[in-house]
This record gives sequence, structure tokens and C-alpha cells, in this order.
Amino acid sequence: MTVLTAAALDAYAESYYLNPRIEDVPIEELGQRRSVDRTIAALHGAERVLEMGYGTGLMTAELLSRQVPIEVIEGAPSLCAAARAAHPELTVHEALFEQFSPAAAFDAVLALHIAEHVDDPVALFRLVHGWLTPGGAIVVMVPNARSLHRRLAVRMGLQPELDSLSARDHLVGHQRVYDFERLTGDLHAAGFTVQEQFGYQLKTVANGMMNDWPMDLHGALVDISEELDPDLLANIGVRAVRS
Repeated sequence: MTVLTAAALDAYAESYYLNPRIEDVPIEELGQRRSVDRTIAALHGAERVLEMGYGTGLMTAELLSRQVPIEVIEGAPSLCAAARAAHPELTVHEALFEQFSPAAAFDAVLALHIAEHVDDPVALFRLVHGWLTPGGAIVVMVPNARSLHRRLAVRMGLQPELDSLSARDHLVGHQRVYDFERLTGDLHAAGFTVQEQFGYQLKTVANGMMNDWPMDLHGALVDISEELDPDLLANIGVRAVRS
């Protein structure tokens, strides 16, 4: 498992999370914001929760506003500084995932859009397994290889396979996309049992083709998610418990 450096993570943060030139961040953040309630529901009232990665800070702020008892682990010093400045009361663990050893186990861990970025997701999930109390849960969110927009792209000859990585995937550091079968398999290999499956955000085309769509439409594409099979949605998630 390759260990990233803090400097490399800072460079990535500058290129995406802290980069005002990335046009599709508002689309992604709207989807995350409107998925918060479903994410919280998957925690099942956990009393001590660890969020992996700070990113733009949107999810952290939303969780704190709903009194979710979270702490954050983040490897990029610039993002740790941003998190502490925005939330002085928040416990921020400045550490690479691979080097983290919590003083006390967590009841739940949020791995939201993490597994698609790392070299070895099974190894990462095994680390998380060791951070959890017996019966503790991991809530994972990842991009869906079987999303409607990817299915249409294959049908139109714009990408060869459902799991082919696009230019945007490479821009944001994706090493893979998932379907439920692959995600369940990786978690099972790390000692977890998947209990729930869900998803959010209907995409009919890629982000780059939607940047000028009205935000009301983007909101509707997220809100309609609960009426659809999650296998069609752009992002899929699971709750899995430590076996």
C-alpha cells in the first residue's frame, strides 16, 4: 500500500478542493448537501464518529450543524488548518490514514468518496476495521460505474466500458469507480458485512455538460434519487458492520 506524503496531499488539495477554477464543485457540493440526511441515517445514532478527509469542508459543516459527534482525520496540512479555522471546537487528527492509531475506538467511520482515490482500498478498509468498536460500522460512498450517465456514454461510444475512467476522473484523482458488487467484495475482504445499500444524484450526462444547467434542476436530480433504483445513480453507498 503506497503511503502518500503530506506535501503530496497539500498539492492535490490546491489543485482541486482549494482551486476556484474547478467548475463542477457547486454541482458536487449540492449533491453532497442533499445527501446528508441519508448519510446520517446510516450512522444509526453512533455516539463517536470519525470522518475521513475534510475536502471542501461542506460535509463536516453539515454534520456539525446537525449535532453529529464527529472528529476528522486529514493528511493535508492546508486542509487541517482550514478545518481548525472554520471549526475551532472540532477535533482534527492531522495524520495520514496509514499512520493513524486512535486513542479510543470509534462507533462509526465515514469514508465518503475515499475508496476511489487510494491505491489499495481493501487495505484501507482493514485499517478502518481496526479503528472501530466491535459491531461498529463504516459508511462508504463512491462513484457508481453503473450510473445512468455512464451507461449512456457507453451506448453512444463515448467511453469503452462502464468502469472506464474519464478525464474528470483523472483530474480529481480517481483510480477506480465501483458497482455494488465490487464495493461489497472489497468490504467483505476487509472483514465487514454490508447491511444497507443506497445512492444519490441522478446524472444523465457528465458534469462538464451540466455546468450551465440551473441549480434548481440539479437539486431535483438529487431529490428524485429516493424514487429510483440506486444502481442508476451517480453515487452509491453502503453501511457495513465490523464482522
